[in-house]
Amino acid sequence: MAFVIEQIKLRQIEMPLVHFFQTSFGRTYSRKIILVEVTAGGVSGWGEVTAGENPFYNEEWTDACWPLLRDYVAPRVLGHEFASAAEVGDRSAHIRGHLMARGGLEVACWDLEARLKGIPLYQAIGGGAHKQIACGVSIGIQDSVDQLLGKIETEVNAGYRRIKIKIAPGWDVEVIREVRKRFPKILLMGDANSAYRLSDWQLLAALDEFDLMMIEQPLAHDEIIDHAELQAKLKTPICLDECIRSAHQAEQAIRMQAGRIINIKLGRVGGYAEAKRVHDVALSHNIPVWCGGMLESGIGRAANIALSTLPNFVLPGDVSASKRYWKQDVITKPVEVSSDGLITVPEGPGFGFEVDPKFLDSITVRQETIVKP
Repeated sequence: MAFVIEQIKLRQIEMPLVHFFQTSFGRTYSRKIILVEVTAGGVSGWGEVTAGENPFYNEEWTDACWPLLRDYVAPRVLGHEFASAAEVGDRSAHIRGHLMARGGLEVACWDLEARLKGIPLYQAIGGGAHKQIACGVSIGIQDSVDQLLGKIETEVNAGYRRIKIKIAPGWDVEVIREVRKRFPKILLMGDANSAYRLSDWQLLAALDEFDLMMIEQPLAHDEIIDHAELQAKLKTPICLDECIRSAHQAEQAIRMQAGRIINIKLGRVGGYAEAKRVHDVALSHNIPVWCGGMLESGIGRAANIALSTLPNFVLPGDVSASKRYWKQDVITKPVEVSSDGLITVPEGPGFGFEVDPKFLDSITVRQETIVKP
């Protein structure tokens, strides 16, 4: 179904996290998130820009995404007729980088198309292989090992099927040793967020004894060659995250044997169209994938659920319950996880949840409506 985007509304919200979240590059207490609402024929679609507050995960950050969307992406999309949301990314493809900003708008257009057709978002993107999503959790660096163990116990008791803990120099081997001692049988992985160098390979190799599912992105955010050398030294699979921004890079990494698993994040690759291409490349090489999280609101969380229905998402992802992060979410019915660690994929039109307009207005700190001159 062809559509013409008549209006784009940018909205920045601020929400405090229920508990701080710490990675190797800092601690986050609250989120500044840009939401994108696109309108055609009186119907709105929603997307979320997953960039962080600072340019630490990658080069994007919230305050920089706003002018990029307003001044460069929106003018190239407004008033243009699209046969499908799959064409939206091409309109801004000549803009170098800024994939999270561009991806937020692209995802909104997929949601719009699904709502115009009256079908679930997962169906619009060609998903549906999974009607329930297996859920894992990501636990940040804590103030003490005991605090970490307590959080893991809470999540295991809640039914989550995989535990990911953030690691960094000084918070790695001995911490994981204590976790394994307390929880010998859980599916466990470590996420380094690029905190190590190839010269640290012996330290990382020491993690082999703990039967981890994977070590996620141990080396630099833009590094593939060194990951290949490191993987050859490790028994534990390396999962690539930050360094995979396109299907082409995924193909290169797989060809070089730089990792055995890929984490796909919608924002990092610029939206659904490229995420599907990365998925397809990995599938063709028998490389499993899973969906990573970026502390999203319910809108971004729902988009991740739809993505996770593609067939090669065979490992538990970071798509967890709203209540793990937010006292109140921006959707009227929060994302919930069953006692056995599953999310049932919603069947309603679009991403399957309704936005809570009153609450959304209460946490909005700025907004701007863009129309074609």
